[in-house]
Amino acid sequence: MPEKIIELKNVTKKFPGVLANDNISLDINKGEIFAVVGENGAGKSTLMKTMYGIHPPTEGEVYIRGKKIQSFSPKSAIENGIGMVHQHFMLVPSFTIAQNVVLGMEPLKDKVLVDQKDANEKVKSVSVQYGLEIDPTAKIEDMSVGVQQRVEILKTLYRGADILILDEPTAVLTPQETEDLFRVIRKLVDEMGKTVIIITHKLNEVLAISDRVAVMRQGKLIGVHQTSDMTEKSLAEMMVGREVLFEEIDREEVEGDVLIRVEDLKALDNRGFEGLRGISLEVRAGEILGVAGIEGNGQTELIETLSGMRDIKGGNVYMKDIRINGMSPRKIRDIGVAHIPEDRLVMGLSKDDSITENMLMGSQHSSEFSKKGVHLKMDKIREFASDLIKKFDVRTAGQDVSAGSLSGGNMQKVVIAREFSFNTPILLIAQPTRGVDIGAIEFIHEQIVKKRNEGCAILLLSAELDEIFRLSDRIITLYEGHITGNFKNGEINKKDIGYYMTGHRGQEGV
Repeated sequence: MPEKIIELKNVTKKFPGVLANDNISLDINKGEIFAVVGENGAGKSTLMKTMYGIHPPTEGEVYIRGKKIQSFSPKSAIENGIGMVHQHFMLVPSFTIAQNVVLGMEPLKDKVLVDQKDANEKVKSVSVQYGLEIDPTAKIEDMSVGVQQRVEILKTLYRGADILILDEPTAVLTPQETEDLFRVIRKLVDEMGKTVIIITHKLNEVLAISDRVAVMRQGKLIGVHQTSDMTEKSLAEMMVGREVLFEEIDREEVEGDVLIRVEDLKALDNRGFEGLRGISLEVRAGEILGVAGIEGNGQTELIETLSGMRDIKGGNVYMKDIRINGMSPRKIRDIGVAHIPEDRLVMGLSKDDSITENMLMGSQHSSEFSKKGVHLKMDKIREFASDLIKKFDVRTAGQDVSAGSLSGGNMQKVVIAREFSFNTPILLIAQPTRGVDIGAIEFIHEQIVKKRNEGCAILLLSAELDEIFRLSDRIITLYEGHITGNFKNGEINKKDIGYYMTGHRGQEGV
């Protein structure tokens, strides 16, 4: 009989106007890898934060090793042997690995000064013990994302955790780094007796690493199953509550003239350093060019220079053979360029304005919707917005509600509906399904390929390799502002492309 290490009994968590967790009861066994999956807003992160003491339950009880938890706080969770690695790393970039690991629990010399030598030795010892070997004196700012992930895990182990909660642990890792992480997790469980809980949306990884999986939907626990009994399809259908197909999308042979041409493009990042270091590429009509890379390697700079939101510091960009260097975003749009930005809340929407007003943005000067760009034709505008809401299946109480009241997936549908409505020959698309539910992903993918089949030239940036491989005709890889690889889809697999994403062109096995 498995030994229960965590028990949740009728746990409910309410926030103002939101029932995040609804009467959830489940057990997690000692020495297992337990996955928690669900759509955006299903309540999985809230449930894990309850275990870690960040969100005390409104109702219900939590037991660790049979002991009822009375005091909820991260400090109490750590004392009970629970560690949590958050999706966004909580490391100090200018500190060394050892300084980050021991932060708050530093060994002292003469009870006053931090004994850095002792800290380095202790962190090195823990890293060797758990197979997470690192250089304790290296600075975090010089480390890859994969090493930073290891440091976060080391922090929890240094504090004595035997229950690890990992929130979206592979979100920013290459396939190779993901494999390394899974080897570490298996070692922690099989050889060290640890218990690992993983929150993730990558169903293929759930099947690859977990022993059991809990599925959540709209705050409720739908079921807990042996992972070996599940498939991606069955998990997706439990998450959504209906059949999800994800079949091949029909693609037509429509490749035509070059509509996007980039020559030796250079641009600075937000810190004033080189973000793009001489990039050249082309995208033809009827083609989707996917850009793969670990975030922070030039993707943002690329799409912002092409859309006029960031200055070009060198080289040239042509849209439909028109040089756009120095043009404003509005002028570039007038040429025939639509842009779905990577952050819908910052650049894609006005949260306080209505859905109708958000649908109109960018078209308000057209003669179809205004007289001389001043007097708006409200009947036409409302009809236009209503048609887009239906066509793109935006789930809303009405077209006059604020865009900020929508779910993340429906906000994204508003942005996509508006940008696609311009019927431009060029589409710049960044992170089209970030934070979007599985059912909406299926719909958005179909709309993107439909635009491609209509002859659009599409530049696609995505942190999801599955998305890049599903949608792209060609794929380029970016690393530190350089293009490191250029492939037709089918010429390389997801594992090997990871070498190019970390700058290792010509790596053995590629």
